Amino acid sequence: MEPNLPDVVLWSIPAFVLLTVIEMVSYRFHPDEDAAGYDTKDAATSLTMGLGSLGFDLLWKIPILAVYMGVYELTPLRVPVLWWTVLLMLLAQDFFYYWSHRGHHVIRILWACHVVHHSSRKFNLTTALRQPWTSATVWPFYLPLIACGVHPAALAFCQSANLVYQFWVHTERVGKLPRPFEYVLNTPSHHRVHHASQGGYLDRNYGGILIVWDRMFGSFAAETERPVYGLTKNIATHNPLRVATHEYAAIARDVRAAGSWSERAGRVFRGPGWQPVPRPGAEAAVPVPAPVSVQAAGGPAPVRAEAPAPASVTAAVPAPAPEHTR
Repeated sequence: MEPNLPDVVLWSIPAFVLLTVIEMVSYRFHPDEDAAGYDTKDAATSLTMGLGSLGFDLLWKIPILAVYMGVYELTPLRVPVLWWTVLLMLLAQDFFYYWSHRGHHVIRILWACHVVHHSSRKFNLTTALRQPWTSATVWPFYLPLIACGVHPAALAFCQSANLVYQFWVHTERVGKLPRPFEYVLNTPSHHRVHHASQGGYLDRNYGGILIVWDRMFGSFAAETERPVYGLTKNIATHNPLRVATHEYAAIARDVRAAGSWSERAGRVFRGPGWQPVPRPGAEAAVPVPAPVSVQAAGGPAPVRAEAPAPASVTAAVPAPAPEHTR
């Protein structure tokens, strides 16, 4: 029998709207020059991506539910839906969410889905709504739960609860919480680190509800310096279709330009920043550096430092960087 569990996302929509309005008003009356704040076009893009994800998720759920139900019918195990088993299922779902989230950062074809959520250079409650339209890459990570006897409807409830929890952590209006909360839970401070593009913050704090998984598996970073949000190579568009597909297009370009099948596989299945090792003997002319203009702050007019023109020099150089965003 299918569990009768509430649709927590639907019930939470009024709270989403109210909290977003409160946050917008707070920036109007108490601006923070250091905070990313709001931008009308950016917020509109995030809202459009969120609405679009609802429609696309309905399409993806049809084949995914068929697979889940098939596995559920094959397994002899059954987990009853009781108050204490629901708590255990929430804990287990959060554990597998951590690994799904981590996988979507370190495998490029999965990153192409998740990059949508990181594509804003703002960090506010509308950023939480900037969801991908290709979330069909998530379902394999939860197959162990179905195989252990968790009903697909119970898993959907846990996923929705996890998603609702993460809404409030997308804000700069909440500082650090008391230490016990910061140690156990994913908080706005931890999630600001996750959305930052600085090198020391990249690929950190994957937790959904709990941050303990990051502490256990070595991916935790505390918020020390103010984050710079977005990608290491930002996209200059608010077009929802381009936001949803730009990394897939970059992968296709890199695969077409690849010189071998191993490089093609690397462009798809390795990390977003992966580069092939240059082939031995590959040579290319090293360009002469352009003249450099040097000017100290408040100092005299720039002094042109002319670089000498060396003789023709050749050296092995790596392949050009792919057009992916990270």
